[in-house]
Amino acid sequence: MALQATPYKVELNLTDLDRGVYENLRFTVARHPSETEERLAVRLIAYALWYSESLAFGRGLSDVDEPALWEKSLDDRVLHWIEVGQPDAERITWCSRRTERFSLVAYGSLRVWQGKVLDSVRGLKNLNVVAVGQEALEALAADLPRSLSWSVMISEGSLFITDERGQHEIPLEWLAGERG
Repeated sequence: MALQATPYKVELNLTDLDRGVYENLRFTVARHPSETEERLAVRLIAYALWYSESLAFGRGLSDVDEPALWEKSLDDRVLHWIEVGQPDAERITWCSRRTERFSLVAYGSLRVWQGKVLDSVRGLKNLNVVAVGQEALEALAADLPRSLSWSVMISEGSLFITDERGQHEIPLEWLAGERG
């Protein structure tokens, strides 16, 4: 029998002072059986960073032709494709050709990946890459409850997440492009 996705109920109180976005959001997100809690937390961070009413979670790990998140137009064009992790240069190029804007939230040990992959795709015009501080991410993602309640504040490029365990400052470093 195949393993089932694990549903997480999310309550996200988003205050994005940089973009003037103030939303109280409630939704359910599925965690693929092979997905780590860190990757799920990064998908939620990406959702907060680029939130819009038309932003949706893709099937991600279940379907390689879909991103972690995406924003589509009413005529089904992909306006914004968002990936998480450390994809290879071929994947980044493939994804960026299918959208007006391509963003990546990278996490983990990035030194080798930056030199090997990121440097080879810097010429892509629609590329935005942000790195999430690994230590802070690990603390945030440790033992994620199935019912999440996050207050997220974004101010001057800094990201703060408050949950039942306290406040987490998540360092963001823009490696290419900008948040926009």
